[in-house]
Amino acid sequence: MPAAPHAESGVDSRHAWMRLAASLALSTLGGVGLWSIVVALPAVQAEFGVARADASLPYTLTTLGFAVGGVLMGRLADRFGVMAPVLLGTVCLAAGYALSAQAATMMQFAIIHGALIGLLGSCATFGPVVADISLWFRRRRGFAVSLAASGNYFAGAVWPPLIQAGIDTYGWRTTHLIIGIALPLLMLPLALLLRRPAPLQDPAPAAGAGAAGAPLGLAPNTLQTLLAVAGIACCIAMAMPQVHIVAYCVDLGYGPARGAEMLSVMLACGVVSRLAFGVILDRIGSVATLLLAASLQAVALALFLPFDGLVSLYVVSGIFGLFQGGIVSTYAVIVRENVPAKEVGVRVGIALSATLVGMAIGGWMSGLAFDLTGSYSAAVVNGIAWNMVTIAIAGWLVLRRRGRGRVAAYA
Repeated sequence: MPAAPHAESGVDSRHAWMRLAASLALSTLGGVGLWSIVVALPAVQAEFGVARADASLPYTLTTLGFAVGGVLMGRLADRFGVMAPVLLGTVCLAAGYALSAQAATMMQFAIIHGALIGLLGSCATFGPVVADISLWFRRRRGFAVSLAASGNYFAGAVWPPLIQAGIDTYGWRTTHLIIGIALPLLMLPLALLLRRPAPLQDPAPAAGAGAAGAPLGLAPNTLQTLLAVAGIACCIAMAMPQVHIVAYCVDLGYGPARGAEMLSVMLACGVVSRLAFGVILDRIGSVATLLLAASLQAVALALFLPFDGLVSLYVVSGIFGLFQGGIVSTYAVIVRENVPAKEVGVRVGIALSATLVGMAIGGWMSGLAFDLTGSYSAAVVNGIAWNMVTIAIAGWLVLRRRGRGRVAAYA
């Protein structure tokens, strides 16, 4: 039976902020599933003796599993509350890291990552908790959702240096086993803090947003399709630096440790960006923020073409993080503004899962471009082209929202 909703009095309450803190911690811990393979890629590739595109397969399967699992976990959260998928995800993450440490082939390693770490693990601490938080806030919904969605960036800032240090000291297998032991010890107590059901609300514009927060007037499935295409396209672009920066630094002779540091810088700046864009979102509206963030990401991605020095790559990585961090959380807020609350879990899951499909495709595309050309320049150009698709969709949504706002003003 679905959990009974609390009254709307819980919205913007002290409990809502406590819940946000717990959700952020869970997302940061569970987000290791998206970043451990990025750091381990050179070591895993060397041990199994495979090409760069083949070494990217575990990441691709993990993100595809994450994408499908996000929808399944969202539906589970809609039915039983967010604590259920988080508990399931914690157990599967622990099993996934313990088993991957024993993998005998690249295919075994990839399948374990895709099934346990992606499909049933990390996804439970992203889409479901973001959707849940969107139900607990109204006045500062953009900021709250952006902070909850920052967990995977906190994970990207915290985990890569720790994992690289573990690989340097113990090897990648022992490091994976340690992660598998640590996660349930840290995550299970936090999951219990989410047992209270969320208050259900009807979609409503954020306070102070005016016409910018008004519903778009699109059929839910039409809007869902547009957001899915935009999410896939923007994250194909996003994947090149995030997935391949460690390998890129190895190719340039800077070593994996420098690449892990750049990834950490990129994602730490992404946290700042996501929070800043959350404030912007509450002021100018979700679709305008999507257009701004997607445009800035295209600019930042282009900077990887002329600059490949050690210092310049640190700077460009930071700029990329600052420019692109605001994109993903806007999809969750757009959904929240335009669909019934009882569907938020699964529909936010679909929107956010589409971004992971883009990351999976983009990670593979970038590896393939490297194998075909011997450099990442073609991957950067490919990413910029896909980024323009997101800009086009966001631009059309902005024009539609403004048109509906003018009609409402004269009605």
